[in-house]
Amino acid sequence: MRIACIGECMIELSDAADGMSRGYGGDTLNTAVYMARLGRDRDLTVDYVTALGDDPYSDEMLAGWRAEGIGVDHVRRMPGRVPGLYMIKTAAAGERSFYYWRGAAPAKQLFDGPEGHALVDVLAGYDWLYFSGITLGVLTLEGRMAFFEMLSRASAAGCRIAYDSNYRPRLWEDAGEAKAANDVALGWADLALPSYDDEATLYGDGDPIRTARRIAAGGIDEIVVKDGADGMVLLADGDQQFIPAVADADAIDTTAAGDSFNAAYIVARALGETPEAAAVEGARLAAAVVGARGAIIPADRFWSLDL
Repeated sequence: MRIACIGECMIELSDAADGMSRGYGGDTLNTAVYMARLGRDRDLTVDYVTALGDDPYSDEMLAGWRAEGIGVDHVRRMPGRVPGLYMIKTAAAGERSFYYWRGAAPAKQLFDGPEGHALVDVLAGYDWLYFSGITLGVLTLEGRMAFFEMLSRASAAGCRIAYDSNYRPRLWEDAGEAKAANDVALGWADLALPSYDDEATLYGDGDPIRTARRIAAGGIDEIVVKDGADGMVLLADGDQQFIPAVADADAIDTTAAGDSFNAAYIVARALGETPEAAAVEGARLAAAVVGARGAIIPADRFWSLDL
């Protein structure tokens, strides 16, 4: 079973006691890490597809991904370029603000030109594809059109396509552009994994059930609308269920809660679990992730989950 996660990873700078700490992060990369950990010792491989520069920081990213067991054969390297960067500023009360420098990031041109178009052929051969609204938002218009062509071909070849809308207004000219791209993506998706707060912001949905029913009206049979500590609405094959969040989860940092949920859900479904069982696994992993600081929990804490 082969899964490809497609998106952008950036250099991360954040406040630290001794000045500033550096790492890297991105929504689809977080999901790829957790997928790779879950797929270890199972008949499942996970590749990450993005574009990086030829700089030392890009080399560092690739080394870290390989160490997690993520395949990087389809990461584009663009000479003379460097990855995007974001900075996390933490206020005295703990509230975090994010500042981005990504205008010239290589990931914007992931599907541009002959090399980018060649990825269309490669990705259409996977068993599962996963991407997000951030993936769509960072691409050039040329790249986005090539990406949609790839989704069409992958779907026709029997690939399962999973999508989290992950709406970030700063990536779009306006809400209309975001809705148009989102609707095209949903037209090819087999599995929708949105967060309710994103959907309420973009579409004005009054509650998660309305979000699930609106997406289902477009023809998607499997939808999970995540609503943080309030649990989630699962709509699969016309059967609607409420799946609670883990009741005793001690949330310290909600970074990557949705990304980790998506990883466990998709892996569980790829390995033959029911939608309900996959949602429970997703909730368990998300609860562990919010109980630690940062997007990626330490490996020893992860393996103790027995997912």
